[in-house]
Amino acid sequence: MYRKRNVPGSAESLPAFLDQELSNIEQAQYGPFPFVRLEVVHTPPGKVFDGMVVLADGTDWNPGSGGGVYCYRAGAWRFLG
Repeated sequence: MYRKRNVPGSAESLPAFLDQELSNIEQAQYGPFPFVRLEVVHTPPGKVFDGMVVLADGTDWNPGSGGGVYCYRAGAWRFLG
């Protein structure tokens, strides 16, 4: 997970800071993780695509089987659990 750092006050420190920040962003984006964290979704996504996985709250938005994890596949939300 990427967390931004405070920008240094001196101009001399900026190049090294930016280089490190970009490396941190790259690592957070492409690094392996032992888990996937899903945020609870209260409304259907605006744009869907095959393979999209969401965690529906089941109250404000119920894709079919109540709250839980759903995958969008072949034009429909499939309940995973």
